[in-house]
Amino acid sequence: MTKTSPSRPRKRFRSTLAWGIVLIALCGLGAWYWFSPTEAATARYLTTSVSRGDVQTTVLATGTLKPSRWVAVGAQVSGQVESLKVALGDHVSAGDVVAEIDSVTQENDLRSAEASLQDIRAQLQEKQANQVYYQKVVDRAQGLRGAGISEADLDEAEMQLATTTAQMEALKAQITQAEVTVSTAQANLDYTRITSPIDGTIISIVTQEGQTVNASQSAPTIVIVAQLDTMTVRADIAETDVVSVYPGQEAWFTILGDRKTRYRAQVKAIEPAPEDVTSDSSLASSSSSSSSSSDEAIYYVGTFDVPNPDGRLLTYMTAEVHIVTGESRDVLTVPSSAVSGQGERSNVTVLNALGQPEVRKVTIGLDNGTNAEVTEGLKEGDTVVLGQSGEATTSGTPRGMGGFGGPPMGRR
Repeated sequence: MTKTSPSRPRKRFRSTLAWGIVLIALCGLGAWYWFSPTEAATARYLTTSVSRGDVQTTVLATGTLKPSRWVAVGAQVSGQVESLKVALGDHVSAGDVVAEIDSVTQENDLRSAEASLQDIRAQLQEKQANQVYYQKVVDRAQGLRGAGISEADLDEAEMQLATTTAQMEALKAQITQAEVTVSTAQANLDYTRITSPIDGTIISIVTQEGQTVNASQSAPTIVIVAQLDTMTVRADIAETDVVSVYPGQEAWFTILGDRKTRYRAQVKAIEPAPEDVTSDSSLASSSSSSSSSSDEAIYYVGTFDVPNPDGRLLTYMTAEVHIVTGESRDVLTVPSSAVSGQGERSNVTVLNALGQPEVRKVTIGLDNGTNAEVTEGLKEGDTVVLGQSGEATTSGTPRGMGGFGGPPMGRR
């Protein structure tokens, strides 16, 4: 009969005790890992801290830069452009000659009109002399009435006086008309010297030297003069955004060639109708209906001026316009992606003192889609959860997540 050695139970007990101690140590280490606010715990989540900053909400629009004032200088008379006095980029003052048109026809018209005026004035002088003569005849006849002068002779003298006086009045009217003709001919001659109506810069030469222009139906443009020291931005604002925009709001824009420089101004005006209102068929005929389609995007033009002392802003540049509709400075902010819900139901997930995720109700102020202003519910330095880290998501949802995996973290 074989006897059992008394040392074996002791060895088995010691082995079980050792494994128990190891298991207890592992459980303790796991509890410490999951529940202590250490880097090992927080490494399971993508987090950020609540910090102070500025939040700005804007309306985005695409704009076009145009001079604050510009004029298409045209020809009011027909003829050949005899000489062009300016070049692109030249600065001109009001009254400076920019071009001259061949003036032979206009000079001849003026000479003809002046000759006609002189002829009528000479006729008037002749009638004035006749009037003096017939007045003397009438006076003499009236003095000799009944003493050799018949009534018929007196009547004839008075008739000649009255006729001459009427002819003088007609000639005076003709002189007025002839003076108008001379003035028009002089104006047409002056129009052959095309001058700039404003101070500005030549930004376009439309008609070249030697080209013939016809001003019988419309005034052909010779050059375009613009004042470039101040530029006007015309921004196309979508109808969904225009209700939030009004004159006086701050605005800033960048140009395509320089995204870093911001040009700031204030909204000057919102035009009451879209630019394509002139093409509305209902305006052309009261019986016609509007041809615009309901699915077409509607844009209203907002304008504002910006100084351009260095001339860096050029005509027809494209501007990316931001019109400020709200702004909060030095406030508590969190990424917009960390906020779920809207209004009073807004929530943010934070890590508590044990490093566990905790849903907290917050009040959100301004939110521009990137950063959100937190007015209540958080304090500076709180750790906000943005999502799970890459290591945590590789093996599924880790223990201790609870209800954290419920609603999505992005804005709804």
